[in-house]
Amino acid sequence: MKTITLYRPIGIKELELIIESGHARFPPRLEWQPIFYPVMNEGYAIEICVKWNTTDEFSGYIGFVTAFQVDAEYLKKFEVQNVGGTTHNELWVPAEEMEVFNDHIIGTINVTKTYIGPNFKGSENEVIKNIIKTTKVNIG
Repeated sequence: MKTITLYRPIGIKELELIIESGHARFPPRLEWQPIFYPVMNEGYAIEICVKWNTTDEFSGYIGFVTAFQVDAEYLKKFEVQNVGGTTHNELWVPAEEMEVFNDHIIGTINVTKTYIGPNFKGSENEVIKNIIKTTKVNIG
């Protein structure tokens, strides 16, 4: 089976839910989130983490870049959306499609990089502490 690597910039709360799933599933969207938007390249995910997650209280002032494989045949149903510059490409998965999307993830959801903002308060979760320790990238 052919797969495509996708990336998703996330905050600490979403990471906690991914860990609870055994690194296998993204959580359902919140009622005010009509789409799930994985991005097509790691650079764009890094940009979102650094510019948004590290300054966002809801994200915990920390950004995690996740990478994961998805069945390429399944992904054909989603048109690539360009939302800015040449690398700002993402897929728009309707919230009601999340369970099916998760079923098409091959393997695990892995954190590749962590970016910490100045207001990050830390985590008591030992798994998250280890992820930060092994994937932290200094900003600037």
